[in-house]
Amino acid sequence: MTASGQLAALAALGEGRLAGSWTLDAARSQVRLASTKLWGLVPVKGVFGEVSGSGTVTEAGEVTGTLTVAAGSIDTKIKMRDHHVRSAHFLDVANYPDITFSVETISLAADGVTVAGRLKVRGVTRPVSFGAAVSGDDGEVTLDAEVPVNRFDYGLTFNPLRHVAKMSVITIHAVFTRQ
Repeated sequence: MTASGQLAALAALGEGRLAGSWTLDAARSQVRLASTKLWGLVPVKGVFGEVSGSGTVTEAGEVTGTLTVAAGSIDTKIKMRDHHVRSAHFLDVANYPDITFSVETISLAADGVTVAGRLKVRGVTRPVSFGAAVSGDDGEVTLDAEVPVNRFDYGLTFNPLRHVAKMSVITIHAVFTRQ
């Protein structure tokens, strides 16, 4: 992402040129999860294969929207681990098929934007705020962010032998197109 692309997107947001309805381009977007196990020594990475979302920007630059991830679409490249992550020990996809982030505000920051909203994982909803880089123009906007999450905050406490890290990082690359 170039600095000029980010400045152009921030200017467009501030000037109200991004007002309207936006839809996530799932084919060009990606939500990844990274954590560690074995006492922080072994990285665990996964990609969620199914994401969707939409948002609205007002003339005043106020942003609301939703990003939804199909929890069962996690792919860590190890089938046994994927099955375990989908089980009641972790994401419990049979009872909680979606992970949802509802955007309440996006405000301009010195180095991009600050996104604030509510993250719902496994039926637990908590406020989340994070910095993000934004780029694009009047027809397409890209948002990139890394969001640290304490999995214990969402009831994901399974941890025999205390070998799974409490903190994970959700990496978002979201491409939105104007409707």
